[in-house]
Amino acid sequence: MSNVASIAQAPRQTRRFDLSGPVFLSLGVLLSVLVILPLFWLLVYSFTTKAGSFTLDNFVTLVTDRAMRRSFGLAIGMALGVGALACLVATPMAWLVARTDLPLRRFVRALVTASFVTPPFLGAIAWEILAAPNSGIFNNLYRWLFGLDSSQYLLDIYTFAGLIFAIACYTFPFVFTLVANALDRVPSDLEDASSILGGKWLTTLRRVTFPLVLPAMLAGSLVAILQALTMFGSPAILALPAGFHVVTTKIWSLFQYPPKLELAAAASIPLLLLTILLLRGQKWILGRKGYTVLGGKSGSPMITRLGRWKWLAVSFVLSILCLTVIFPYAALLKTALTHTVDAPLSWDSFTLRHFHFVFFEFSATRLAMFNTLILGLLTATGVTAIALVVSYLVTRRSVLGAPALGVLATAPIAIPGIVLGVGLFLSYANPTFRLYGTLWILLIAFLTIEMPAGYQQLSSAFKGIHPELEEAGRILGASRLKALWQITAPLLRTSVIATWCFVFIGTIRELSATILLTTANTKLVSVIIYDLNESGDLGAISVLGILLLLVSFTVVFLASRMPIGSTRFQPRG
Repeated sequence: MSNVASIAQAPRQTRRFDLSGPVFLSLGVLLSVLVILPLFWLLVYSFTTKAGSFTLDNFVTLVTDRAMRRSFGLAIGMALGVGALACLVATPMAWLVARTDLPLRRFVRALVTASFVTPPFLGAIAWEILAAPNSGIFNNLYRWLFGLDSSQYLLDIYTFAGLIFAIACYTFPFVFTLVANALDRVPSDLEDASSILGGKWLTTLRRVTFPLVLPAMLAGSLVAILQALTMFGSPAILALPAGFHVVTTKIWSLFQYPPKLELAAAASIPLLLLTILLLRGQKWILGRKGYTVLGGKSGSPMITRLGRWKWLAVSFVLSILCLTVIFPYAALLKTALTHTVDAPLSWDSFTLRHFHFVFFEFSATRLAMFNTLILGLLTATGVTAIALVVSYLVTRRSVLGAPALGVLATAPIAIPGIVLGVGLFLSYANPTFRLYGTLWILLIAFLTIEMPAGYQQLSSAFKGIHPELEEAGRILGASRLKALWQITAPLLRTSVIATWCFVFIGTIRELSATILLTTANTKLVSVIIYDLNESGDLGAISVLGILLLLVSFTVVFLASRMPIGSTRFQPRG
C-alpha cells in the first residue's frame, strides 16, 4: 500500500517543485534590465543638464539648431528615397522570379539572399572602390576609354543620391522577400477567373494580382525606410566625406570630444519615436482585413510566359544583381589581390601583401577576430536559449502574465542600434557598473538587439507543435521545463539551429551600436573595418570584408543543409 501511495503522489510532488514560476520571474527581470534600463537612462539624460537638474533645453536645441534640423531632414529624405527605390526595383524583380518563366529563378533568389547577408557598411565600402571620383574602378575605366584627365569622372558615390543608391542595394531584399512570398500565396483561382472573363495578363496583373500584394509592397517599403533611417555604417562611410550628416552620424558625433551626452540622448528620442511609428504602420498595413484571402487550397500559381520579353527581363534582373552583388564582391576581391585600387588586373599587380598585413602584421586583427567570434558564439547561444524558454512560456501560457515576456522580448525591435548604444553607454559606463571598455557591455547590447529575431523565429516554431505531447509528459510527472527539454526541444532542433545561425550572423555584422561601445581592447571586425576606412586602407578592408562574408555564407550554408524534420521523438523506456 505504501508503494502505491508513493507512486500516486509522484506527479503532485513533481508539480510542487515546478520551476516555471521562478524561471518566469528571472526572465522577466533579465529582459526588463536589457530593455527598460537603457531607455530609462536615455530619458533621464535627455531631460537633465550636465549638473543633473531638470531642463528642456536639450529638446529646444534640437529644434533651434540648424545642423540638428538638417540632419533629421536629410535622414528622413534619405530613408524615403531608399524606400521608393527599393520598392521600384524589388517589386518587378519579385514578380519575374515568382510568377514568370524567367530562367535560373532559384539562382536569382540565392543571389538576392547574398545581398541580404552582405553588411550594408561593407557594401558602401565596395561602392567606394567602384565609384569614388578619383580612384573608383568605374571612373578609371571611363577615363581610360575616352582618354580623359584625372579631373573627369562619370560617377560620384559621395553624394546624397549615391548614399540612397548604396543603401537601397542592401535593403531591397526586404521588399523582394515580402512581395515574392505574397505572390506565392496569391490563389491562382482568382487569376484564372480573370483570364476566363477575357482579361489579358497585364489586366489580371493590374486588377487582381497587384492589389493583393500591395500590402506586402508597402510593408516592405516601410522596412527599407526603417533600415535606412536607423543605419549608421553607410552614412558614416559615404555622407561624412560628402560633408553632411544624417541623424545617426550626428548622434555619433556628439560622443566625440567634448562629448554632449545629454544632447545625444535627446536626439535619440525622436529617432526612437519615428521607429515605433514606422513599425506600427507596417503592422497596420499587414493586418488590414480587406486584403485577406479566404478559401481552401488553391492551385499552383499562374506562370506568365515572357516570350520575346524574356531576354529583356533577364537583362533587368542581371543588372540588379550586378549592382548589388557581383560588382561589389568583384571589387572587394580585386582590391584584396592588387597593390592599389586603380591597379589593373595583371600578374605584375597581383599581390598577397594585404592578406599578410591583416593576418600577421596588423596587431588589432587577432584581437578583433577573437572578440567577434566569442561574442558571436555567446550571443547566439544566449539569445537562442532565452528565446526558447520565453517562446515556450508565451505560446503555452503556462504562467500567469507570460505574454508580458513576449512584449519585452519583441520590444528591442523598435530601438534603433545607435539609440540603444547611447542608452547602454549611459547605463553601464557610470561608476556603478563600469562595464564600458569590457566585452560585457557589448554582450548586453547584442543580446538586446538580437532578442526579437530569436524570439519571433522560435515562437513561430512552437506554434507548429501541438501541446498534447507536453501534456502527456506532465501527466507522467514531468515538470514544464523537463517536458520542454526532453519532449519539445528535440522536435525544434532544426528551428533552434537556424535561429542560432541567424543570430550569429546578425552579431558579427553589427556596427550601429558597437561603434559607441568599443574601446581599443574590445574592437570587433566590423569596427576595425570602419577604422581602416577612415585611414584609407582599402586593401586590408577588402581582406577583412571577404573574411566576414566567408564566415556568414559558411554559416548560412551549414544551416541550409540541416535536414528538416529529421528529428524523431522517441519515448524513454
